[in-house]
Amino acid sequence: MKTLIILCFGIMVTTACSSPKRSVMLDYGSPTTQQTLRNEHVFEIRLFSDDPSYGYTKESPIMVGGGVFEGAQNQRRFLNALAGPDGEQISYTRLGSCCHFKTDNSAFGDTGLLDMYAVTYDGLDEEIILYLNMYDSDLLKVPVGFTLIY
Repeated sequence: MKTLIILCFGIMVTTACSSPKRSVMLDYGSPTTQQTLRNEHVFEIRLFSDDPSYGYTKESPIMVGGGVFEGAQNQRRFLNALAGPDGEQISYTRLGSCCHFKTDNSAFGDTGLLDMYAVTYDGLDEEIILYLNMYDSDLLKVPVGFTLIY
């Protein structure tokens, strides 16, 4: 009986993570744009996106760069530059990682993971989820619905 339970558990574990169809791995082209700092904790951002999916989907993440060593700090530098639509101070929480993608900028092979952040501000009914890529670095823009702190 004990062997049967272990066998059933083993089958459940090995099949629980499998997918019936293989999805195509995302590839953002591995850009390496140099970012500019406003100060040690905030990126200088001068452009506003008119693409409503920019930052809001895994297909169009915000590419802050920095890799394993500076990536998390660069994500905060980007978020620290944002304000709500009427200049409200935002707060953010890292929710975790998702969404494997191909990149030449990873220290661990040729793949990376996006990080998801929940962003809120006074008056917002439901938190906003933003997707950030800390491996690839591209021209930074303010996502639709946000402004800058300055």
